[in-house]
Amino acid sequence: MFAIMQLIGGVILSLGWIPQIIQILKSKSVADLNLKSYLLMLLGISLMEAYAISLAVTGVGLAFLITNTMSLCVVLLVIILVLKYRASS
Repeated sequence: MFAIMQLIGGVILSLGWIPQIIQILKSKSVADLNLKSYLLMLLGISLMEAYAISLAVTGVGLAFLITNTMSLCVVLLVIILVLKYRASS
C-alpha cells in the first residue's frame, strides 16, 4: 500500500515540473529562474538516487527508484533549458 502511495506521490511531484518546462519552451525565457537552485535540487536528487538504487538492489524501494529517477530527469531537463536559453539571450 505504501509503495503505491509513494509511486502516486512521486509521479505527481514529477509531473509538477511539466508546466515550468512548457512555459520555458513557449517563452524561450529563463531570466527569472535561478540556476543555482536547480543545481542544488539536482545534487539532492542525485544523492537520493544513489540511495534508491541501493534499496532497489536489495529488493525494496522500487517505487522510490522510479519516481526519483523521474524527478532527476525533469530537473535535469530544466537545467538544460536554462543553460540553453541563457546562452542564447
